[in-house]
Amino acid sequence: MNRVQVVHDNFLLRVAAADFPEPVTSTTPADAGLDDAALVGLFQAQALSRHLDRAARDLQSRGEGFYTLGSSGHEGMAAVAAALRPTDMALLHYRDAAFQIARADQVPGQDPLGDMLLSFVASSDDPISGGRHKVLGSAALNIPPQTSTIASHLPKAVGAAYSIGLAKRIRPEHAALQDDGLVMCSFGDASLNHASAQAALNTAGWTSFQGVPLPLLFVCEDNGLGISVKTPAGWVESSMRNRAGIEYMHCSGLDLVDTYAAVTEAARRIRATRRPVFLHLECVRLYGHAGADVASSYLPPDRIERDEANDPLLHSARLLIEHAGLSPAQVIDIYEMIDAEVRTRIDDATSRPKLQTATEVMASIVPPPRWSEPTLLSTPEQRLAAFGRVELAATAEPQHLAKLLNWAITDEMLRHPDIIVAGEDVGAKGGVYGVTQRLQKRFGQHRVIDTILDEQSILGMGLGLAHNGFVPVVEIQFLAYLHNAEDQLRGEAATLPFFSDGQFTNPMIVRIAGLGYQRGFGGHFHNDNSLAVLRDIPGVVIACPSNGVDAVHMFRECIRLARDEQRVVVFVEPIARYMTRDLLTDGDDRWAGVYPEFDPQHMLHSGEIGVRGDGTDLAIITYGNGVYLSEQAAGSLRSDHGVSVRIIDIRWLAPLPIDALAAAAAQCHSVLIVDECRETGSQSEGLIALLAERGQHGIHRECAADSFIATGPAFGATLPSRESIIAAALRAVDSPVR
Repeated sequence: MNRVQVVHDNFLLRVAAADFPEPVTSTTPADAGLDDAALVGLFQAQALSRHLDRAARDLQSRGEGFYTLGSSGHEGMAAVAAALRPTDMALLHYRDAAFQIARADQVPGQDPLGDMLLSFVASSDDPISGGRHKVLGSAALNIPPQTSTIASHLPKAVGAAYSIGLAKRIRPEHAALQDDGLVMCSFGDASLNHASAQAALNTAGWTSFQGVPLPLLFVCEDNGLGISVKTPAGWVESSMRNRAGIEYMHCSGLDLVDTYAAVTEAARRIRATRRPVFLHLECVRLYGHAGADVASSYLPPDRIERDEANDPLLHSARLLIEHAGLSPAQVIDIYEMIDAEVRTRIDDATSRPKLQTATEVMASIVPPPRWSEPTLLSTPEQRLAAFGRVELAATAEPQHLAKLLNWAITDEMLRHPDIIVAGEDVGAKGGVYGVTQRLQKRFGQHRVIDTILDEQSILGMGLGLAHNGFVPVVEIQFLAYLHNAEDQLRGEAATLPFFSDGQFTNPMIVRIAGLGYQRGFGGHFHNDNSLAVLRDIPGVVIACPSNGVDAVHMFRECIRLARDEQRVVVFVEPIARYMTRDLLTDGDDRWAGVYPEFDPQHMLHSGEIGVRGDGTDLAIITYGNGVYLSEQAAGSLRSDHGVSVRIIDIRWLAPLPIDALAAAAAQCHSVLIVDECRETGSQSEGLIALLAERGQHGIHRECAADSFIATGPAFGATLPSRESIIAAALRAVDSPVR
């Protein structure tokens, strides 16, 4: 049977007969602080959510709507919205249309019906996604859009909540959240089991346990199902009731009064104590999971009918009749009038324009720049206080990459008080390789934060801080550690401007120690030579310096990209070059560099490549460790083989500066791409295709083998070497150009 129609008919018949489910609470609307008008308004939000679900399914059946994930059964979320402030950031579960509708009633000038219909039909006039996805979200309502179904928004909810307390001490220029606000994130009972949810809950508890302010409301909407898999009875409460650092509360999402009273109290406690609360909201799921999913294929009829008999709109109708003085006929009139309005406006929505071209779709991948106060140079007195006389004097002497980068971070933090450094071991220890050494002493524990050992939470911290106007510089200790958290970049940070039409952004810099060639410390988990997981994320900038001086210039540009252009930037630091000073012989200091003082007139901008030498026989295109090794090889190629070489340092791996690379290589007889990443999925694959498309001939490559990296004497056996580069170069210049 058509369960959508069954639920609709049951509502009309049971309200007319005053046949209602048993009350779930003895609390009256007056006890909870809900007057008659507020109660009616919440029911109207619920009814609009329900009829929008029905309209979405009708539109999809007609081929005019797309991707239905309904909210029916979860309409109690309207009361959650009513109990919070519209300035409280809300990161919503995909079943929370009633929340957005009820919040829209708190902000003048909103049209949730029109907005959601435009989203259903993927119109380019949709005010949140611009026609890119059916999402809940609104800039005016402080609801960033979420497309995740697996609670991947929870880690950044923790970061956003943390940012509220931090912003009281360090006020960012673009602060967005109120000092006495809170962050609400909602999710399903099945998503509670996901690693991202558990990471967020653990981090929230760990943070709160130490007395750190974290005004955060978790709302778990428990309908007992994860698509077709049942949640064990009592599981949510048992797993959360005694969680350290998080207070557990329970209410019935079937009853507006019970929900409103519980959320009002939860919000009061959060604002008073600045500690997180987990609200267990029991509800039902009506219809199937989504789209064409049919619940009867995996649920017995008695379970389906039991849930339908507990329709939250029936509970609300009883409240209106018993406490607001409405008759059954008046409740039905409200319900049917809203249905009629939805039907009336559908035709307008379907006639509105749609995205047509790739250019239109991709327009929001790169967010719009934002205006910031002009950058001020730090004063000599500030630099002296931060560096100290001895270290400040050392900036005039050649130094290795780790030291130069430490000074660059210091100077950027002096110039930009909204920069926050966060990550495992970045504070007291100063990082595994000393890159963040003494930063915490220079700037304090609020600006240099030692985080929990969890990469999802580290990236979530950055995303949440960015929501409140900070410029986060978060560290992933080793590239291999990124992989269990990469969805925080792919599914959250990079997609946010895309699905919000540029209205919400997560600008940040992610520092990662990566790539290979460590001699005494490593194996795969400390030497990971694959960047493919990052390169295919649209909109993300990937920077990879080969030496310390470039690292300084490029890090400054990364800060500018995040702060002024709202970009997500990954800064890959070649781990084996941190302490390198010499190139050919001990003590030659040819890979060390003198710290370049900041000069706004001479910035190294994204897309600017580096060219070493002017040879025309061979262009070696490379990056990171490949530049170092190619410089070693180039000396032998010139002196022993008479091959004139130029080395082209890519520097920016995404987006690839292909036009600049092609122009720099065009004057050479042959091209050799030296790529320390694996042959499959490496930068070289794309480079060969892109250069060939631009007419370059004689292209060759020397890559790492498709292998993990070993520990011990064979640490470099699978990687390009000075010798293998020389051999590949000679093959390239001896090959006929085709």
